[in-house]
Amino acid sequence: MNHRQRFLRACRSEPVDRPPLWVMRQAGRHLPEYLALKEKYSFHEIAQTPELACEVTMQPLRRYDMDAAIVFTDILVIPEAMGQPYGFPDGGGIEMDFAIESAADVERLSTDKICDKLRYVGDALELIREKLGDERALIGFGGSPWTLATYMIEGGSSKNKENARTLFYTDRPLFDRLMAKITDALSGYLQMQIDAGADAIQIFDSWGGVLAPEAFEEASVKWMRKLVESIDQQVPTIVFSKGMHDHTEALVSTGADVLGVGWTTRLVDVKAALPADVAVQGNLDPVVMNTTPEIVRRETTKILEQMRGFDGHIFNLGHGISPSAKIECMEALVETVSTFE
Repeated sequence: MNHRQRFLRACRSEPVDRPPLWVMRQAGRHLPEYLALKEKYSFHEIAQTPELACEVTMQPLRRYDMDAAIVFTDILVIPEAMGQPYGFPDGGGIEMDFAIESAADVERLSTDKICDKLRYVGDALELIREKLGDERALIGFGGSPWTLATYMIEGGSSKNKENARTLFYTDRPLFDRLMAKITDALSGYLQMQIDAGADAIQIFDSWGGVLAPEAFEEASVKWMRKLVESIDQQVPTIVFSKGMHDHTEALVSTGADVLGVGWTTRLVDVKAALPADVAVQGNLDPVVMNTTPEIVRRETTKILEQMRGFDGHIFNLGHGISPSAKIECMEALVETVSTFE
């Protein structure tokens, strides 16, 4: 069983010889070779140049024996392609060129030729697929419609997404028009990724956790469901909704094959509450990667032991890797998972 087969079998909750391992997107940003590229090129230059995006995607696999790679890009390429560019101000965070504040702002967003505008992502995927061959899996991704909408309505980074939540409650028709546009753009974009060689698609619902439980279905879940339906089981789908792991019924209703789980809950408890054919991904606390190899081995083994006997577990961090993660800690993580019996 090679790396790719192991990953895809786990996505389908089929037995594997050990849990497959990959690390959340931007897995290489703690590596000196990535930092060297960042000295020469901006984030946008790397993301929009297929050869550079391929290089950054492959960097972690040259160091670590992982089962899958995830393409280097950003969730905000969708609003950018719709006519709302983004950037990274010197003070940190994300800044959109403007905020969605009115019906006119929604109307000016275009879903025309999204895949043409984002062809550089498809080209990067094709290059990565060629380099990976059949040995390792390739993951494509996008942000959830709700998560993208929060940045678009807020005009960038914000703590609690108050403007987005307010629009949801006060003008549902306008909110729904925006969400329908984002979902339409995402559907075509994710299909392009599949056509370019992605073995699985992950949907990052990074801001689902700011929603009240009663709002979660209408503001986020139903739009993710539409995305999963559009993929139509061509490849496995992974839904990661940060902070909403206890809403298992809602997340299962998306139709996802795999649920990503954050580090603030016991992974085995989530898995036990799911249908047998829904896999889980997670869920080591990312800060552990900033500690020591001994701590990494200890904490990783705890999760592996808890999940012993369950099919459908993909080992991962409980969220994205930190730039301060240590190479020796990543090496310990890979060794621990790959030698687990």
